[in-house]
Amino acid sequence: MSSEHLDRNKLLIGTYCLQPYARSEEHVRALADAGVNYLCATPAERGLLDLCEKYGLGVFANGILPAWWGGDGDNAGKFAATVPVSLYEEAARHLEDHPALWGLDMGDEPSALDFPHYGRLFEAMKRLFPRHFPYLNLYPNYASVPENTESECRSQLGVPTYQAYIDEYARCIPSDYICYDYYMYAISISGAYENLRIVANKCRETGRDLWIVLQVNSNRPEEWITLPQLRHQAYTALAFGAKSINWACWTAGWWHNQVLDDEGRQTQQYAKMCVINRELHAMGERYMRYQNRSSHFVGDFPEGRLDGVNQPAEAAVSVGPFRDVRLDDGFGAIIGHMTAPDGADALMIADACDRGETYVTFRKAGDAPSALLNGLPTPVLRLGGDEYRVRLEPCSGLLIE
Repeated sequence: MSSEHLDRNKLLIGTYCLQPYARSEEHVRALADAGVNYLCATPAERGLLDLCEKYGLGVFANGILPAWWGGDGDNAGKFAATVPVSLYEEAARHLEDHPALWGLDMGDEPSALDFPHYGRLFEAMKRLFPRHFPYLNLYPNYASVPENTESECRSQLGVPTYQAYIDEYARCIPSDYICYDYYMYAISISGAYENLRIVANKCRETGRDLWIVLQVNSNRPEEWITLPQLRHQAYTALAFGAKSINWACWTAGWWHNQVLDDEGRQTQQYAKMCVINRELHAMGERYMRYQNRSSHFVGDFPEGRLDGVNQPAEAAVSVGPFRDVRLDDGFGAIIGHMTAPDGADALMIADACDRGETYVTFRKAGDAPSALLNGLPTPVLRLGGDEYRVRLEPCSGLLIE
């Protein structure tokens, strides 16, 4: 599933919500300068689309297809009656296409009770909008779940567990990706890990790409998401195999301390976006060669960090040609094992402690590995024989090939 303008061979970086006060040429140029590739929750206004085309951005537009949001669960199971296929057919007859119109927003956080109809609509998208990416975002695992039975539609998920929610999505919807949002520093880090574990496992099982929406804003007005927090969210997602990072929110959408204030002026978050997105694009040039095969919690994690995560931490891990991969005592990381079509192996490592500098040590036979730290080349020290060591900074991302 792709737009003819959407290059899914590169690590895609998006952002949510571009309000009218931030749609000038200056604002769109600043988006491109910050490394943003696409916009979500943004209308298909001709002037904005022209600017996006000029600066190389795409739009997953809302307002073309009928809007749908799962909300608090009151409307669960009502999607088919509210949005029949005929409304998509009507939208196709009136579509005004544009090179910057990369995709169409199909809705946000639907109930699993509505997945069968979404499956029909995904099939209709192939017929009606073959040039446009069908964008659908799912609930995270902190959506409410039913206390008694599936028939009690007050549940946002529509099924008893989040695992069942993702299973039902994969069963009903013929997409080649799974996208969901999780706001780690508004909810919990351990919950974010467990959510990634469930979705990444399903993506590996079904051959789909993992897309994720992360937070650059905050749910408390006195707090600003820091650069280390941005790094931890993004690099952890990469350690689980994410192929797209989408930051919420660029302008007023929900919560506080967006990238732009309510008058369209850059806040302190803009400079942080420039840094993290530059790192991600630099890392992505190599990272996107690979497909994630497994992810591991390795080493010592802060107290409570793995509470509720249904995968234990390991003292060390051996995957592919990398043997006995471990961290200095007192430190932990999420380590993703990846392979490329040419048979090459790599590790994508996200520091999980923010406790200071540490080292990753491992053994590897054959050619000496190379490494990128936050997108930049970093030394790989040979300790002797086939043993190596690489420095890992707090909340950093380390790619070892």
